[in-house]
Amino acid sequence: MSASTLERTARTRRSRTRSRTVNARPALVISTLKPHQYDLRPACASLICPDCKTWVPITGLQTRKPKVVPHDTGLANKDAAVRCRLGSNRLVTVDVTVKKWQERLEDGHAETGHRQSTTVLPKAFSPQTDRTLRARAERTPTGRVADWNAVLPRVADADKNRLMVPAGDAPTGGPAVPLDTLHPQRPAR
Repeated sequence: MSASTLERTARTRRSRTRSRTVNARPALVISTLKPHQYDLRPACASLICPDCKTWVPITGLQTRKPKVVPHDTGLANKDAAVRCRLGSNRLVTVDVTVKKWQERLEDGHAETGHRQSTTVLPKAFSPQTDRTLRARAERTPTGRVADWNAVLPRVADADKNRLMVPAGDAPTGGPAVPLDTLHPQRPAR
């Protein structure tokens, strides 16, 4: 018989295991989990495996030694068949009654059920800001070039005035102000 070239996929999780194997890790205590991380209804007793974060059935919920079913880490029939070594066949200590779990679940919903996401509204503009933004949106590239060309002579005048030496007497108490740019050189060693 030849070996199959197909990769195995995760198996569907059985609701009951026939294995007597028990995981060596300490028993998983239900009360340490959050109420939305486990389900204690008799029809579908299950929990989220703390190691691989998948929903897994609990077998023998009414017996002395309930435990987590052996399971793969991925989605059934889709992901690769990788066995959850840490969480499979782990004993479960059920120290919460179904009624108490239901109350905790409903309390959590009552606390968070009224929360609604709110739409963040932008701050209202002042009339001046509104006029400025509207004018900016209406401008075209040719309009911007025309505005720049209108300002250009004043910019050239300001640059020319900046380069001129001020009229009047030179300061008497200090050295003369240099008019040419200095380029300091590093001293030779």
